[in-house]
Amino acid sequence: MHRREFLKNGSLAAVGGFAAIESIPTVKTPVSAPFVNPVANPAPQTPMVKKSLKWGMVKEDLSILDKFKLLKDLGFDGVELDTPNDLDMKEVLDARDKTGLELPGTVNSAHWKSPLSDPDPKTREVCVKAMEKSLRDTKQYGGTTVLLVPGVVKADISYEDAYKRSREEIKKLLPMAEKTGVKIAFENVWNGFLISPLEAARFVDDFKHPLVGWYFDVGNILRYGWPTHWIETLGKRILKLDVKEFSLKKQQDEGLWKGFDVEFLEGDCNWPEVNKALVKIGYSGWASAEVNGGDRNRLLTIREKMDAIFKA
Repeated sequence: MHRREFLKNGSLAAVGGFAAIESIPTVKTPVSAPFVNPVANPAPQTPMVKKSLKWGMVKEDLSILDKFKLLKDLGFDGVELDTPNDLDMKEVLDARDKTGLELPGTVNSAHWKSPLSDPDPKTREVCVKAMEKSLRDTKQYGGTTVLLVPGVVKADISYEDAYKRSREEIKKLLPMAEKTGVKIAFENVWNGFLISPLEAARFVDDFKHPLVGWYFDVGNILRYGWPTHWIETLGKRILKLDVKEFSLKKQQDEGLWKGFDVEFLEGDCNWPEVNKALVKIGYSGWASAEVNGGDRNRLLTIREKMDAIFKA
């Protein structure tokens, strides 16, 4: 085929193709709306917390079951018991199951009278045995932590000795923690020990064990630090929270312990900043009030104040 004929035939084919296309009826499609990025959910300003309190704060003359019912009716999610204790295990478990009030953890009841930093090995052994029972009891309660004051520094107990002794005794507790699956949670209290967030974090990390962590007390730290600094440093090591208020002015004007004689939101704890720090580390869990308790009305006030703190 000559080039001229090829081009001629090709042109006719193209014309036929266009004619075929033009013969196809056109369908008008609606113009879609312009793409808009979906609105992102705003970052939470407060952590997700479940509200608890200490058993000794309930000052009503009631049975175990009725105390559980009272706390559930008042809007609490759980309650923490001291252990070892004199409460009947069956009664406690029955009250828990009937009311749905949880037992998130316990507080060891021997760590002050028989601290793990004591020079006497027999005194330290008392605390170790009590902690072993606390771990077993907490497992039965369905809790996940036992609060432990890791040591006490006094004039006759040096900081260095307290550090060494407490670590040695806590290592003895790890097999029981593994057996029960319950974590040992150290708390910052006015014990002259582990008074820096960096030191507290190191104390936890040196155990290299997943069942060791921190029970952070927001109010206790105001005497010698800022809660936000501790929260940011401890981070994921924080297993649970104790919440109370503290007034530096009352401490200065009326005496050290008077600093605690102030209601939630009326002291020097910057709760919005605490919330931001907790959100920053991804905290979601329990917050337990540890303040002066009382009757039904007083306990209701405490729960309402906790709602205000965490914007529940």
